[in-house]
Amino acid sequence: MIHQYKNNGYNIILDVNSGSVHVADDILYDAVEILSQCVPDKREPEELPGEAREAVEQGLSGKYPMAQIQEVLEDIQELINHEQLFVEDSYQSFVTDFKNRRTVVKALCLHIAHDCNLACRYCFAEEGEYHGRRALMSFEVGKKALDFLIANSGGRRNLEVDFFGGEPLMNWDVVKQLVAYGREQEKLHDKRFRFTLTTNGVLLNDEVMEFCNREMSNVVLSLDGRKEVNDRMRPFRGGQGSYDRIVPKFQRFAESRGEKDYYVRGTFTRYNLDFAQDVLHFADLGFTKMSMEPVVAPDEEEYSIREEDLPGIFQQYDTLAAEYIKRKKENRGFQFFHFMIDLKAGPCVAKRMSGCGSGTEYLAVTPWGDLYPCHQFVGQEEFLLGNVDTGVTNFSIRDSFKSCNVYAKEKCRDCFARFYCSGGCAANSYHFHGSITDTYEVGCAMQKKRIECAIMIQAALADM
Repeated sequence: MIHQYKNNGYNIILDVNSGSVHVADDILYDAVEILSQCVPDKREPEELPGEAREAVEQGLSGKYPMAQIQEVLEDIQELINHEQLFVEDSYQSFVTDFKNRRTVVKALCLHIAHDCNLACRYCFAEEGEYHGRRALMSFEVGKKALDFLIANSGGRRNLEVDFFGGEPLMNWDVVKQLVAYGREQEKLHDKRFRFTLTTNGVLLNDEVMEFCNREMSNVVLSLDGRKEVNDRMRPFRGGQGSYDRIVPKFQRFAESRGEKDYYVRGTFTRYNLDFAQDVLHFADLGFTKMSMEPVVAPDEEEYSIREEDLPGIFQQYDTLAAEYIKRKKENRGFQFFHFMIDLKAGPCVAKRMSGCGSGTEYLAVTPWGDLYPCHQFVGQEEFLLGNVDTGVTNFSIRDSFKSCNVYAKEKCRDCFARFYCSGGCAANSYHFHGSITDTYEVGCAMQKKRIECAIMIQAALADM
């Protein structure tokens, strides 16, 4: 399968099944475009069929000299011989193996606090309540969750635990106790915990920063961008904005992280479709690691993103990509999560096909110990998997997630992005279509655009 596009002056050819990316001149780009219509996807590398060569010669005759056409056909044949173009899809055969393999849990999202001190207008967690009641996780429940993770992690040594909410700092003492307990268990079970934290920053102080810099592998700092943008969607419950209170603390915290990871994570809505300016605002504030996620909301919400917004959104990603390259060349670059792509290695085959592992490798734990496929399913009783006392007992739900992959999703099978997005978010698919094996089309369109920009950026940076 071939995907071709032009961006920022670059002609990009992506061979989907091999992952090979080619920056092409015009004649190669045009020749491959013609061949894509007459070379079957499922094939072993072989000589180009005579009719395919004739189609290229006829299609390009008059536009390029015949000698150049013959030369580019030989170049294409060499790429085919090296399995870098028109490569057969060999991944689908792995699907059965994935379904039959033992389920190993490697990560937990601990809902340490079903409560929040902000009233974000787009919050899927209903200000931390998650379709239920306000509650804080006790140390005993959190301890059982870590025990469950260790017991179900098999031979995997590296385990991940994210302290999530609501706002985790509203239950800070339990966070510290659980980190201490986890460190004790590492030595007893030959495991290694990677702790992370997501915070809105309201309760951030020197003691929290010092502890996080010592114990947290990553910290996600929630901020939506420019002051007017952030304060419109992320106010306190009394209506006052949060920007002025949290930004100075975030700046100090980010600077103190040193080599440790952090991300300033924003959400853009229909109110700030010029979100590239918010990303650049982050960079101008001194942040070097950031992401900006599109809001996911029903069409009836005034702030939701709709299909008619996509052309403008695509232009924003192009604008951001061009500025991203410019600042990199000027030695004042930054990391933007959706532009980070590894074209030489990247995730393993299992990850490329099945994504985040929700419902199988990755689970969410409520304050009272219930287990759900991920944080976005919490509170939806039809997705209750079990609890930290009994473990997973709803095997039918677990197995449905185990079978969720790019080949189980009809809309993904012929999509060029399938091995980069891994089929997208199961929760978004369910909330829009009632099935975890469907897709959220607006989100897919944005994801594909981001992938195209990310690949183009790699081409541009290779020229530096």
